[in-house]
Amino acid sequence: MKIAVVILNWNGTKLLEQFLPSVVQFSKEATIYVADNASTDTSIAFLKQNYPEVVIIQNSDNFGFAKGYNEALQQVNADVYALINSDIEVTENWLQPILETFEKDTNTAIIQPKILDYKRKDYFEYAGAAGGFIDKYGYPFCRGRLFETLEKDLGQYNDHTSIFWASGACFFIRSEVYKELKGFDGDFFAHQEEIDLCWRAFNKGYGIQYCSQSVVYHVGGATLQQGNPLKTFLNFRNSLLMLTKNLPKNQLFPILFTRMILDGIAGVQFLTQGKGKHFLAILKAHAAFYTLFRKNFAKRDTVQ
Repeated sequence: MKIAVVILNWNGTKLLEQFLPSVVQFSKEATIYVADNASTDTSIAFLKQNYPEVVIIQNSDNFGFAKGYNEALQQVNADVYALINSDIEVTENWLQPILETFEKDTNTAIIQPKILDYKRKDYFEYAGAAGGFIDKYGYPFCRGRLFETLEKDLGQYNDHTSIFWASGACFFIRSEVYKELKGFDGDFFAHQEEIDLCWRAFNKGYGIQYCSQSVVYHVGGATLQQGNPLKTFLNFRNSLLMLTKNLPKNQLFPILFTRMILDGIAGVQFLTQGKGKHFLAILKAHAAFYTLFRKNFAKRDTVQ
């Protein structure tokens, strides 16, 4: 199968210097692309000077994760897209188990490798760990990570199993399925767009897999730090948008109502912790959700 490794970059010269060497070294069977979201640093000059074999795609603006990939992938010809963050270190033979899975199971549309912490390489990393799931109120969690608690990798997830969502930090998808689903939802900008895409794939009957034989290391938060209120805003807003688009109709409004209450409790908790900016971020997220509700309700498919 023809595979393209596509790295989304925005002002990430230092990350490219640090992590691109492993991608080039261990991805001989792939064409490597850097999709640049209108960087204003030296990213493009660095790539042209040091990695002429890497194909550069230059987006006209900083479109974020979702639309950034949607724009760039229009110029990529491959059977499988391997979408990886610029702060990912890959390992030897990381692509082979993924490609073998796609070839053996034609219903599998999306695959995630084992994602470990670059800073503590024997621990799972927050963004994806050993595969993602979601609870009835739309809160995502992972094997190997629950809330802020990360498990040590003791081989407990050395399996190959079905999951509900794959991490956008290292996300493999068949190009034909990506196109069928019209890619990520550009309204999300960043955060949880990969869960939304997986949910839409699930609603179409496609399989999503975790493959522990493929291992990568992720720094996490290199573009948007965990404590940034913008991250809080995007996570709360996008989670509500995702529920609006994908829940069965008879569950939609009861669960949205419950989520509003739970989000309010989270906001009060932020206040008691002295995190007023995060409290305001939740208020802004809800206001933005109301504004976008009708548009996103119209995106609902016939099958949920």
